[in-house]
Amino acid sequence: MTARAIIIGAPRSGSGKTSVTIGLLRAFARRGVKVRGIKTGPDYIDPGFHAFAAGTPGLNLDSWAMQPDLLRHLFAQQAEDAELVLIESAMGLFDGIVVPENRTGSAADLARLFGIPVLLVLDISGQSQTAAAVAHGFAHYDPDVKMSAVVLNRAGSERHRTLCSQAIERIGLPVAGCVMRDPSLVLPERHLGLVQASEHPEIDAHIERLADAMEQAIDLDALLSLARPVELSRGSVEAAIAPPGQRIALAQDAAFTFLYPHLQRHWREAGAEIIPFSPLADESPNASCDVCWLPGGYPELHAGRLAGATNFKAGLSRFSHEKPVHGECGGYMVLGERLEDADGVSHAMTGLLSHATSFAKRKMNLGYRQATIAVDGLLGRAGEVLRGHEFHYARVTDAGRDDAFAQIADGQGKPLGPSGGRRGLVTGTFFHAIAKG
Repeated sequence: MTARAIIIGAPRSGSGKTSVTIGLLRAFARRGVKVRGIKTGPDYIDPGFHAFAAGTPGLNLDSWAMQPDLLRHLFAQQAEDAELVLIESAMGLFDGIVVPENRTGSAADLARLFGIPVLLVLDISGQSQTAAAVAHGFAHYDPDVKMSAVVLNRAGSERHRTLCSQAIERIGLPVAGCVMRDPSLVLPERHLGLVQASEHPEIDAHIERLADAMEQAIDLDALLSLARPVELSRGSVEAAIAPPGQRIALAQDAAFTFLYPHLQRHWREAGAEIIPFSPLADESPNASCDVCWLPGGYPELHAGRLAGATNFKAGLSRFSHEKPVHGECGGYMVLGERLEDADGVSHAMTGLLSHATSFAKRKMNLGYRQATIAVDGLLGRAGEVLRGHEFHYARVTDAGRDDAFAQIADGQGKPLGPSGGRRGLVTGTFFHAIAKG
């Protein structure tokens, strides 16, 4: 079976791409269509909503962090036995960093690489015929990126819909549907983006409402016909990050949630076992594991409970005396000596590294990163380069006394200095690894 695919893009974040994508995934799944979701760019949260909506695992594809061979491999995996793949763009369709073509991190890269057409979601609140000028710009900005149709979002009235639709259709773009303004369809947010699907108190009911809205607003048969079959040459996992161990103790609860689906899948397919444990439940890593991995998440929201998790902290300390421990972003914060929460209250963390962090003294850190590993360890050998990103509001208030985990540069290669810390078998960094450079 060759899956059809379409990219759901928009001029900017906040246009409603996620709600449209989630609703369409569930609407097609309810019809019995074998549908899968993909999110472009570094985003942990939206693939979780895709998974809930479609009933199948989500995936990230990132053209900056992942080499083309790895992109092909992961896309082909996600499209196995699928009839339709919906790819949600991050930010604006063409938004990325200024690097050689098709490695910018934008969804437009995937459109060029794989010949996938775009369904353009336009938030038309506050405008009418001007929406046609925006659509015209998208249709002609890049001849290698094909706009297949437009979905209007947040129309205020039937007259509003008619004015926009007629103007857009006059420039030669079909309007596949129009979603009326409805505040109940908006997903809740927090400081790192949307509240995660697993935390939404009525996630299934909300997705059902989104699916109802999309079925009413969009011609699903027409949309399915606009998607195009994607046939790819064989990909490769050479640039994938190898399992850090044979048996991996993975912290997994409301404080530790951010591990990319493609990493977990690759580690399992490479023969590794993933053994979850919950620090918030005061569990420690299984002593039979080879390594312990503390992923990112929201430890700043649970700092008091983590500080009081004496069994977790003691067990992790024992584990670290003989076996490697690595923490990413939130995991790195928990490996430090102290974490200051949003109210300015300081909590004792594990102390396996000597730094301190604060969420009260916020500073947004966001962007692609290239990390050159300092010494041989869980993520590779000294001198190897990993590609990934940082996205956090917490900041280091005391750099501590540990050696650096890596030297990092931004997405264009500009050096940013040392990152993270390492002491004995313990390493940590704010940097999230996606793939090998």
